[in-house]
Amino acid sequence: MKILSIGEILWDVIQGTEYLGGASFNFAAHARRLGHDVRFISAVGADARGRLALARAGELGLSTRFVRVAPDRPTGMVTVALDAGGQPRFTIHRPAAYDFPHIREENLRELLDPPPDWIYFGTLQQTSAEARALTARLMDAAPAAKRFYDVNLRAGCYTASLVGELIRRAAVVKLNEGEVCVVEQMMGMEQERPALRDEGAAAEYGDRSLTVAALTRFCEGGAERFGWEAACVTRAAAGCVAWVGGQSIEAPGYLVEVADAVGAGDAFAAAFLHGLGAGWPPRRIADFANRVGALVASRAGAIPEWTLEEAEALA
Repeated sequence: MKILSIGEILWDVIQGTEYLGGASFNFAAHARRLGHDVRFISAVGADARGRLALARAGELGLSTRFVRVAPDRPTGMVTVALDAGGQPRFTIHRPAAYDFPHIREENLRELLDPPPDWIYFGTLQQTSAEARALTARLMDAAPAAKRFYDVNLRAGCYTASLVGELIRRAAVVKLNEGEVCVVEQMMGMEQERPALRDEGAAAEYGDRSLTVAALTRFCEGGAERFGWEAACVTRAAAGCVAWVGGQSIEAPGYLVEVADAVGAGDAFAAAFLHGLGAGWPPRRIADFANRVGALVASRAGAIPEWTLEEAEALA
């Protein structure tokens, strides 16, 4: 498939070590590893981090042709703190170069020939007026491309109106269970809370755990209201709940020793889209995405080395 991924490229600083990342960049790198033709659209600064980011992207097999070098903006950086379970908390330093992507008209024509099958985007970069305008321009120029929205809410980096706009433009939506309650509230989709919590799951996976029935109702309700073709809610070690083409499933996760969970959701998204594009049955799609996400979580950094054989060997 041909995939356009527009979003942030930045350096995650985790316990003093810098790893190249950014949700959209991570997704692009993992989708490329899965064999797809991925065009990544973003910007870096004219600084040492920016030069290293471009070199590293090339090593990962991603073209940097549509990554602008913004001379007056720093390359993006995020400070990441890990809790006892390896789950990240992010401090995002902005404005950053990725907030100011730009594509000249002649390059836009090249980008869209042949037309893409998918356009992937998240929330963070879309808070930038420049990025939001460019994304809308891409969608308008490639109306047949399906839109994959990876919600990825970060504190202070979203509004209800923005999330609502992106949700309505998406064919596929992916988010984690902690984000479900936030999106429900913003979109007026609240369910009856007494039946929402699963106390057994909450004891094992934390206070954000929701019942499978509640997550299923969220996916089905969003599909009915917004016209989604598929939706998926990740549940960390518990796996995921997915709705694909009218079928709802729960897919159990794979228990691994977590190095850090940074980038695991982005790898999951790439694997989920891979399965959708291949026309796999919903359960196979969800299981494959769980495998890839778990494998990435077991290794340091957002884009560690991994192979399909390793993902398939997880038990």
